[in-house]
Amino acid sequence: MTFDSIQLDHGSGGRATHELIRELFAEALANPFLVEMNDSALLPALSTPLAMTTDCYVVDPIIFPGGDIGSLAVHGTINDLAMVGARPFYLTAGFVLEEGLPLTTLRRVVHSMAEAARNAEVKVVAGDTKVVPRGKADKLFITTAGVGGVPPERRLGGQYAQPGDAVIINGTIGDHGMAILCKREGLAFDNEIRSDAASLHTLVETMLTACPTIRVLRDPTRGGVATSLNEIAQQSGVGVLLEEPAVPIRRDVAGACEILGLDPLYVANEGKLLACVPARSLDIVLEAMRAHPLGRQACRIGEIVAGEQGRVVLRTHIGGHRLVTMLRGEQLPRIC
Repeated sequence: MTFDSIQLDHGSGGRATHELIRELFAEALANPFLVEMNDSALLPALSTPLAMTTDCYVVDPIIFPGGDIGSLAVHGTINDLAMVGARPFYLTAGFVLEEGLPLTTLRRVVHSMAEAARNAEVKVVAGDTKVVPRGKADKLFITTAGVGGVPPERRLGGQYAQPGDAVIINGTIGDHGMAILCKREGLAFDNEIRSDAASLHTLVETMLTACPTIRVLRDPTRGGVATSLNEIAQQSGVGVLLEEPAVPIRRDVAGACEILGLDPLYVANEGKLLACVPARSLDIVLEAMRAHPLGRQACRIGEIVAGEQGRVVLRTHIGGHRLVTMLRGEQLPRIC
């Protein structure tokens, strides 16, 4: 390519567009479906029910400690599939590029996306690229879709939580949101806060192998743990009792939240999941999770209760109780 930054010509559909696709996207994301370069990817039929999801990524900054918008788009899409028990197979990706975006930045993002997809054993089988004039977008945005297969016996959803279920999480909360905010605002701490962004489908498979009767999985992204638990409570018509001392949080993340006046329960995560598990299976699930690299800090943080229908109640460090509502307003814009 003869330019060192994105030009409007790269979105024209002509020679520059084809060079960009051939020399960057197709090379980095190469697989037998994408290489055909037709208007649609022809995929083999699956023998199981399909799960499909879509997502948009506008994170700022686009490169942050622990990842970038390219890897984040893969992880986030895969995790949405995994939360219904799907095994992810295929992704699509649409890129909106701002005129003037350095090609070195775009190349890093695309290669990061490709690496994340390879590591997760999924294929990016179709895509699109558009270019907008300088100032009409902020660097680059990505839209994805994902397709996976769900074993017929699996029934997971926010509507299935039952009183007595244990609520568990696979690790510390708030890492992604605070990594983005600290990078954006130029805040420095003794230890760099890094995003937890990761693809959780292998952890989910480990959990469901240990306990096929897990009822609910949810990834607490925007709105954090508090909002996700409120969604489950409302979908299932139950209450959630959350134990504040049990909620894991890194000391530096807690400190950053305190300085900025943020409640970590509402801060986004990109490599965490919540699960509602029958109480009798709690120890089996935690043991399996802790044997997986993404579940070593797994713990019980609360339980599903019959009272307080549709609400989340936090039992505090001092033994008091407070209502934890769904997030109102935009606490951290452009976090994913």
